[in-house]
Amino acid sequence: MPPDSVHSRTAAAQTPHTAFYNTLTALLRNKFSLCGLIILGIAVLLSVLAPWISPQNPYDLSQLDIMDGRLKPGSASLSGLVYWLGTDDQGRDLFSAILYGMRTSLLVGVCSAVIALTIGAILGMTSAWAGGKTDALIMRIVDIQLSFPPILIALILLAVLGQGVDKIILALVVTQWAYYARTVRGSALLERRRSYVDAARSMALSTPRILLRHIFPNCLPPLIVVATMRIAYAIMLEATLSFLGIGLPVTEPSLGLLIANGFDYLMSGDYWISVFPGVTLLVLIVAINLVGDALRDILNPRNKD
Repeated sequence: MPPDSVHSRTAAAQTPHTAFYNTLTALLRNKFSLCGLIILGIAVLLSVLAPWISPQNPYDLSQLDIMDGRLKPGSASLSGLVYWLGTDDQGRDLFSAILYGMRTSLLVGVCSAVIALTIGAILGMTSAWAGGKTDALIMRIVDIQLSFPPILIALILLAVLGQGVDKIILALVVTQWAYYARTVRGSALLERRRSYVDAARSMALSTPRILLRHIFPNCLPPLIVVATMRIAYAIMLEATLSFLGIGLPVTEPSLGLLIANGFDYLMSGDYWISVFPGVTLLVLIVAINLVGDALRDILNPRNKD
């Protein structure tokens, strides 16, 4: 059997470069996904440039003045700084706090998704390839993991570990890896039965090479869709945990913590403390979901000719 037959499935379809170009082109042609990509691009750009474009560092307590607390949008401080979105109860400029909070939320969501994807992909591929008792053991652990609400697991872990960015990333990884493991296993089981895998085995290729170079690339489309959705869920779960007061510390405000800070003042007329971070969180999650929905439709093989 010629060596090129090993690549019969991947080469017959598309090269990685062509597949990426076609997917990106389809995303840009879809008005909803294009809107989501633009919003995400702006959010990422603002988050990265937050230390340079924000008028105040909300993490630096020396820059905060309690006398500037709960100022209305458009108010100016004694130093002449204009708070276009107002301030919270600690005198933080909400515009600056939202930029830093969005930066923290995106960092937590993306990092937890990447780590959980890596762990889930390894376990899912191992489960599909090994089969037998190994497959049964890993899948029973996955079933047990998925039987509990993610927020319950995260609450227990953070109650034990404490607050912090690293702690909440760990909690999100623990609550999410099972989704990736099940997705990869399902795709890998289908790919394992393909003729190109039999061809690779007949050529005595090593197991890691078969898994990484031939099976895993064909498992990427559903994995990318799941990863996009889980990033949005991770950001939402982090905001929920921070809102409950067990996520990030007060000195490192995320969008969820900013919403929580203004919750007690909603009825007193200081709506901006919670509303502006809440709207930012909502727009961010909707944008990610728009891209995820479009990717699901684009990468779905049933929608292809």
